[in-house]
Amino acid sequence: MLDNGVLYLAVPKLSEDLHASGMEQLWITDIYGFLIAGFLVTMGTLGDRIGRRRLLLIGAAAFGILSIVAAYSQNTEMLIIARALMGVAGATIMPSTLALIMNMFPNPKQMMAAIGVWSTSMMAGLALGPVIGGALLNSFWWGSVFLIGVPVMILLLVAGPGLLPESKNPHAGRVDLFSVALSLAAILPFIYGLKELARSGFGVWPVVAVVAGVVFGVVFVLRQRGLASPLLDIRLFAIPAVSGALILSLLVSSVQGGSAFLLTQHMQLVDSLSPLAAGLWMLVPSFALVVGIQIVTNLSAKIRPAFILMGGTIIAAIGMVVLTQLSVGGIGTLIIGLSIVFFGVSPAGPLISQLVMRASPPERAGSAASLASTGGELGVALGIATLGSLAAAVYQSKVTVPANVPADVAGQAHESIAGAFVASAKVPGDVANTLLTSARDVFNSSVSLTATVCAVAFLALAVLTYATLRSIAPLGGHGGGEAPPEEVPAGEQGDQVSSPAV
Repeated sequence: MLDNGVLYLAVPKLSEDLHASGMEQLWITDIYGFLIAGFLVTMGTLGDRIGRRRLLLIGAAAFGILSIVAAYSQNTEMLIIARALMGVAGATIMPSTLALIMNMFPNPKQMMAAIGVWSTSMMAGLALGPVIGGALLNSFWWGSVFLIGVPVMILLLVAGPGLLPESKNPHAGRVDLFSVALSLAAILPFIYGLKELARSGFGVWPVVAVVAGVVFGVVFVLRQRGLASPLLDIRLFAIPAVSGALILSLLVSSVQGGSAFLLTQHMQLVDSLSPLAAGLWMLVPSFALVVGIQIVTNLSAKIRPAFILMGGTIIAAIGMVVLTQLSVGGIGTLIIGLSIVFFGVSPAGPLISQLVMRASPPERAGSAASLASTGGELGVALGIATLGSLAAAVYQSKVTVPANVPADVAGQAHESIAGAFVASAKVPGDVANTLLTSARDVFNSSVSLTATVCAVAFLALAVLTYATLRSIAPLGGHGGGEAPPEEVPAGEQGDQVSSPAV
């Protein structure tokens, strides 16, 4: 997660050194996330077949080596390929770790605590990415941001074989390569199309990509239903706790991801903060998120997950109401509102992960973990596309461009607030100030409007949560009791588990 956000500050320097074009810059930043999302389902199921520890260690070794390749890339093509392969390696980590947690901690209370640590570490990595990246770039060359993962991967490779018990599905069949191709053909165009719609507005090819992804997704599902050993067990969706939790994960990620995308733009383009300063300010809501996760870990043993998630979404809605009061330069309102939102959504990560993992058969732990992770990735892409498009439509309908601005420059300013900043450099100073004042005011209004939409969406999610998950008991035990870990033999979990090699 740290590697996912650490790159953005390095783009200007690496673009200068490698002479990267605008399109190449986009591929350098996006290809990593695309490939992670595309390979999550495949890697989760592969872990069930060959062993989750084995897959994790293979992925860690590949990730470390590819990080070094990326750091010392000699041209943009080399860097893009390295980042793409890093995404494939990174896709082995999230489902493997979550599946290993499920098998290592059959005790519900311990599992919840472990998933809480897991969620906290991901959020910490995401929050610290821009901060650590900025610190490294102040002292070293752009490739240093890729090397931070190398010592971590070495530690995992050294300690993993002795600390992690191997587990896999002893009855797994062969991996269906055609299903792998179909899953990639479904996920990659879908996410690419959504991101392009958010970045550039409506266009034929992004829409075609989204539709193609949906079509391939349908074909993928139909094929899985006819296979004896499917890449993804569609029967998991028939489990109410799994389907309800995944739907909630998708929608919460959509609202959270879309709003965070707009608010980080607001911090840099409206509040005039540098990327590093924006990253430092983001530590405040990230801290609220971590605190919320710790509270949820204790509450989940006594309170039904539906009620915790409902309370969280209502709190998040209150935070969005605060964000409707945003003003130009009002960074305090933004941070307070966003902190309330992050605190409200904090139960979603650990609770949804545990609901999915506990309700799924242990032999399908990797597949279930990949579903939980993929739902979040798709949700963020969907939220950025929908809320980004809404904000863009409001901006384009209200922004005022001075009459004496050339037509081509005016077109740039009308397209987005980022375009307005580019256009301002091409006109005289007084005209530029007038243009930027209008762009900032209008973009601020568009973000306030999307915050209103998000507040309503969070309240709707509270109702949906009650409707789909209200029958699930507190997660403190099975039927109100807690069995100690040693009383749940590996054979009864349906998985083949071996002791760590010491």
